[in-house]
Amino acid sequence: MLKGIDPRLNADVLYALRAMGHGDALIIADTNFPSDSVARETVLGELLRMENLTCAEAVQAVLSVMPLDTFVDDFAGRMQVVDAPDDVPPVQAEVQQVIDKAEGRARPMIGIERFDFYDHARRAYAVIQTGERRFYGCFLLRKGVIGPEE
Repeated sequence: MLKGIDPRLNADVLYALRAMGHGDALIIADTNFPSDSVARETVLGELLRMENLTCAEAVQAVLSVMPLDTFVDDFAGRMQVVDAPDDVPPVQAEVQQVIDKAEGRARPMIGIERFDFYDHARRAYAVIQTGERRFYGCFLLRKGVIGPEE
């Protein structure tokens, strides 16, 4: 345990979050996503796990230490539902609430078509697989910057 660090963040996840730079993408995935095979193609090259958490819990923990990119529209994305791209299932609505709270304002995620999402995931810095069992619990978060102290 570390003082001031969310205990849901394990050492491997903290290492990856610290190593990421501005604009690097992080994938938070449900248990059905092909996380292991996709993670092998990422910059980190290995799968990270937060197995006992829902996607919303994992995103909340990650955003407790990682800022989202403020310079781009694709600061956060969600995998679109096949044949219903505008649908937002409860798992995605929960993550949107976490993002809005972390940002201090409503900031909607972009929708990413399923196979485009896989492509984005392969180019990401890392993939974190959660214990989320609901479908379409797959998200992209783009790291922002922490400015200098005034």
